[in-house]
Amino acid sequence: MLPDTTKVEPVSSLPPTPAPDLDPTEQLFQDLEAKIREYRPREDLTPVEKAYQLAASVHHSQVRDSGEPYLVHPLMVSHILADMRMDQVTITTGLLHDVVEDGGVKPEDLKRDFGEEVARCVDGVTKLTKLDFFSAEERQAESFRKMLLAMVEDIRVIIVKLADRLHNMRTLVYLNQERRERIARETIEIYAAIAHRLGMGKVRGELEDLAFRYLDPQAHEEISAAIESKRHSTEEYLAEIRQVVEEELRKESIPARVEGRIKRPYSVYQKMKRQKIGIEQVYDLMALRIITDSVKNCYAALGVIHNEWRPIPGRIKDFIAIPRPNLYQSLHTSVVGPHGQHFEVQICTEEMHRIAEEGIAAHWKYKEGKKGAEPDDQRIAWLRHLVEWQRDMQDPGEFMSTLKVDLYPEEVYTFTPRGKVIVLPRGASPIDFAYAIHSDVGNTCVGAKVNGRIVSLRYTLRNGDSVEIMRQPGHQPSKDWLALVKTARARNKIKHVINANERLKAIEIGEKYFDKEARRLGVALNRVGKSDLERVAQEYGYGKAEDLYAALGYGKYSARQVLQKVVPGQFKEEVAEPAKTVPAMPESGTVAAAPAAHQRAGDDDVIKVKGLDDLLVYRAKCCNPIRGEAIVGYVTRGKGVAVHAKMCPNVQSLMYDVERKIEGEWARSAEDAFPVRVVVHTDDRPGLLAQLTSVLSGENANIRSLEAKTELDHDGALVEMTVDVKDKKQLEKLVAAMRRISGVRDVERQYN
Repeated sequence: MLPDTTKVEPVSSLPPTPAPDLDPTEQLFQDLEAKIREYRPREDLTPVEKAYQLAASVHHSQVRDSGEPYLVHPLMVSHILADMRMDQVTITTGLLHDVVEDGGVKPEDLKRDFGEEVARCVDGVTKLTKLDFFSAEERQAESFRKMLLAMVEDIRVIIVKLADRLHNMRTLVYLNQERRERIARETIEIYAAIAHRLGMGKVRGELEDLAFRYLDPQAHEEISAAIESKRHSTEEYLAEIRQVVEEELRKESIPARVEGRIKRPYSVYQKMKRQKIGIEQVYDLMALRIITDSVKNCYAALGVIHNEWRPIPGRIKDFIAIPRPNLYQSLHTSVVGPHGQHFEVQICTEEMHRIAEEGIAAHWKYKEGKKGAEPDDQRIAWLRHLVEWQRDMQDPGEFMSTLKVDLYPEEVYTFTPRGKVIVLPRGASPIDFAYAIHSDVGNTCVGAKVNGRIVSLRYTLRNGDSVEIMRQPGHQPSKDWLALVKTARARNKIKHVINANERLKAIEIGEKYFDKEARRLGVALNRVGKSDLERVAQEYGYGKAEDLYAALGYGKYSARQVLQKVVPGQFKEEVAEPAKTVPAMPESGTVAAAPAAHQRAGDDDVIKVKGLDDLLVYRAKCCNPIRGEAIVGYVTRGKGVAVHAKMCPNVQSLMYDVERKIEGEWARSAEDAFPVRVVVHTDDRPGLLAQLTSVLSGENANIRSLEAKTELDHDGALVEMTVDVKDKKQLEKLVAAMRRISGVRDVERQYN
């Protein structure tokens, strides 16, 4: 799969124009049958026709937001699947994928009429909408969890889901802006990433570009216009170098065909953001792909290219010797071509090319009774591990965030001392490497050697690093490690150990705190039965008395509150006194002094946290959440509840214990101003700073501080400022206005 140069072309071409005397949906179905017969000429298509009739019956009165009959959607999904040359079960599933969710058809009826495989695939594609969930986030998380489990059993589930999402994205323009942005973000974070992991480059490319169009319309329009303005000269240049390459390959008797490709808009955008450069500084807008007949000739062609043009150091990648986890194979090199222009060359065989474009769908063979992947298929192995690691993850927010991390393209190839390849996400640390080998290796890790040299556990692993883990028996992971690791496996193993230790400590501290408060108030606990404690624990939402003690130890409740419920009326309520701290788990492990009922302070008038009436509430300094952002509270040790933005980088590291997580919400609408740090990457030109401050003044945003400096390495400038904003909406408006200024390369919010 080509990460940077996939052609922007639809996966499924539109069917022929319908005949005047034929219903459009009937014409679409006839075209579908003709398409299937092209690659499955001997197959009986009765089940497909039967599925079409059922879908037509169920959806006959339904209309899409575009105004067209709803039946067009399942038909177009099936066309996309037919273009992938999928089997009859998959195409039947495409036709029926909404009949349970939107048409009330029972799964058992599908099983009776179409067989177990179709019924199972339709069920795997169906979202969880009929069950009761506390939030939309929980519903989304459980739907994805269900889909992942179904994928492990039958990969055709996700292939149908990708086709479904692809057609929805092609018609996204008919939805309102809020829905467009939500669906586009989910597409780019989840579905495009899954397509990447399955090696489906064409699907991934179109999903990314379609989502990009709605997530940042201005950037998409500017980049697309810039690409189009250069298209003529780029195509002329590609034709020139293509002719040279073909001639040189003929001289060496290397059979090959050569294709020229232009970088996709979203890929250009990613490079601009990653390197903080303008569109005019993206030199590798073009690429050549050489497709030859054998691996031997791939390397021979690489020699021809390097003999003709000078390669750029550090830009040669051999994905044939070490394939990517999605089985993508190719040789990549960047060279300085004629007239000093840079371009990329990718070299592969026909089979490699087919897998790069279509991935797992390119050679998926379904035989009698076979519905899953080969046990050793690498593209499914990661999925099995993912399901295993996240099976016990209860928090929906944590599940979704770790899922996005696990779907992130893996690009770091490291080695054990014995030469085994360990593939990790970019930014991975030696701790991730240790847990990738075995959980015991991770837990007892105390250091690491990279390429024979001792490095810090904060070290960021690079391609080609040889890593040796140093261990110490009895050693246990630190919670600081959560800020260093990138993989779900490492994070979950670390959390498991920390949670177990902290829970035991919390139970002990909570029990001592409860006993001490009871003695102070003169309550005889020997007369309190275990059933009384368990009754009160259930009132607080816990199953056992130990859970309630743990909550007391964490500082979520005061012992006085609990005693009032255990032995009501045995002591008088004392006058509340304001306090700055709460009884929590002190670092020393001793029991904090029993407090009176506390009054919340700080940001109490702005933020509410659910279930807590006597704790200090404050906005975390690391992210300074602003009104309108999704927020989450975290019960700290002795400091009250810190409220973070859910997008805060520290949230994942802090929320290792679900029991200390508190749902938060903005208390009221007010004119409060929130300080936000913003960094603007710009060209180094006169007058730009004045334009930026003019935009801020025009939006009535107060500037607290501002600093500008040049960036010699990027030939640009950096403007760092702290501005007061009322809410997230105003911040987004400011950022959009600044991005419209000529010479502004990127604007990003900074977290402390």
